[in-house]
Amino acid sequence: MTHINKLKIFNDPIYGFISIPNELIYDLIQHPYFQRLRRISQMGLSYLVYPGANHTRFHHALGCMHLMQKAVETLRFKGIAISSEEENALYIAILLHDIGHGPFSHAMEKSIVEDVNHEAISLLFMHQLNEEFDGKLSLAIQVFKGEYHRKFMLQLISSQLDMDRMDYLKRDSFYTGVAEGNVNSERLIQMMNVVDGVLVIEEKGIYSVEKFLLSRRLMYWQAYLHKTSLVAELILMKVLKRAKELTLKGVNLPCSEPLKFFMQNKITLEGFDAENLDLFSQLDDFDIISALKTWQKQDDFILSTLSKMIINRDLLKIKLSAEKIPMEESQSLKEQFASEHHISLIEAGYFIFRGKIKNQAYSKEAEPIRIWKKDKTIEDVVEASDQLNLKSLSKLVTKYYICFPKQLI
Repeated sequence: MTHINKLKIFNDPIYGFISIPNELIYDLIQHPYFQRLRRISQMGLSYLVYPGANHTRFHHALGCMHLMQKAVETLRFKGIAISSEEENALYIAILLHDIGHGPFSHAMEKSIVEDVNHEAISLLFMHQLNEEFDGKLSLAIQVFKGEYHRKFMLQLISSQLDMDRMDYLKRDSFYTGVAEGNVNSERLIQMMNVVDGVLVIEEKGIYSVEKFLLSRRLMYWQAYLHKTSLVAELILMKVLKRAKELTLKGVNLPCSEPLKFFMQNKITLEGFDAENLDLFSQLDDFDIISALKTWQKQDDFILSTLSKMIINRDLLKIKLSAEKIPMEESQSLKEQFASEHHISLIEAGYFIFRGKIKNQAYSKEAEPIRIWKKDKTIEDVVEASDQLNLKSLSKLVTKYYICFPKQLI
């Protein structure tokens, strides 16, 4: 047997070279569960708005691991003891934090795999991998679940200033070309420290934190909640919902076997056994795109029309408003559309619907970003900042939308 050099490096357009720290990490990256992330786009259908946004969850997971390596290095340099087992647990947990994402990231969660979020599926994958790797992921799972006694380790993986957010803001800003989202992750990591077991940012890093929170808010409005990517994702959810509805009525829709399985069965978290998990691991963006291409030619007016919309980027019109959109407005549009196309009002609801989106760059309810001041006191970043804009960044902003076919304008 030839010896494989497992300490390879990846060339990343953002950080340059990313090194794989050890053989276990290499083997996890090589695993089919992880390789599947190469076929799942990081930003869903945002490439319909930003043509460069074709990067994947695979890119992102490696970037997060790279930042975690930097964080461990910085904290050790500042005298924080991190054992090699803890270090490995951090790398594994951040590498696998998104492994449970379905095709196009969030659309699946609300349509086909109902009521099971990607975090829960990530954990199922971790447990499965832990069995395959003889328990070597046990500590990582403990940290990921927040059950490990050193709180700062979870904060590095999941908090309001974690490696995940630092990477996706920088990466998504790079690939979309939305320069406002570019954060200085290097500087933020250099400012990190641990006091009484929790993660803090040294006071001189406060401006970098402010910039980070502002970038996050701007990225949400300009990229993640951009109205065109929003309407595209909503249409995709409607397509999948309709496909599931038809399948359950006995209509045989052509699509891949794993996709067919999830359309024919209602799988709850309890029902997610090893077999179902394996089927889920075979799903990626390509299943959905090839299904949409085929469904364009189906007899069902709703399914074929909505599928064409995504494939040809001829989407519904979306109108955003600061005020709640009255029900009468959508009702009259539905009636008009239903009579024009000889469909029921319920069916017209696939084309005309209302909803709301929320954006909050910093939540006061969640675990705060702690600033470690020069006098050794610790303060929430909102209180420590002399910037009034941080107060407004922690305000929850809600916008309402209505979607409808363009010909109804």
